Amino acid sequence: MLLIGLTGSIGMGKSETAKMFRRLDVPVYDADAAVHTLYAPGGTAVGPIGEAFPGTIVEGAVDRQALSRHVLAQPEQMKKLEAIVHPLVGKAQLDFLRQSHESGHDMVVLDIPLLYETGGESRVDVVVVVSAPHHLQRERVLARPDMTEAKFAAIHAKQIPDEEKRRRADFLVETDKGLDHAFAEVTKIVEALKGREGTVFRTRLEL
Repeated sequence: MLLIGLTGSIGMGKSETAKMFRRLDVPVYDADAAVHTLYAPGGTAVGPIGEAFPGTIVEGAVDRQALSRHVLAQPEQMKKLEAIVHPLVGKAQLDFLRQSHESGHDMVVLDIPLLYETGGESRVDVVVVVSAPHHLQRERVLARPDMTEAKFAAIHAKQIPDEEKRRRADFLVETDKGLDHAFAEVTKIVEALKGREGTVFRTRLEL
């Protein structure tokens, strides 16, 4: 089974691109959604986070704002949080891969926002980068609720530059030319990858 890494900086259109892969019957693992599930009532991260960061659990779920106050600008606290969450996210991703393989899919997409920033390209066979001009990225991000110029600048500073991601990508989807154009590009990628065997999945199962 071929593992496709889907990534792109904030506001580039990655979520819409992921939907296009799903339209073509390619299963998509959403890292952000996985964390949301872990933080929700009954999620496996709720107990450990509550113990490590008192006052962060509200009505049985992780209160993200309260958690942010604990870890914001505190690298040691962030490392403590990552030590809890990363193994749980890894297990959820492996469960997704196993289920997709058992269902007979020959390729899957792993939607990972910080794929290059975390060295995630070594855990996929090919990388698809979603990109758009900076002015459009900025416009999209600042239209989000509770987003400010300062927040955007802080997020942008932590991400590898778009130019670098484009250079390192195996495939590129440009989202500034309309949804139809982007879907045509995704379709070409899926067609190009049909029949191509992956090498990473078997290795990951053996870990």
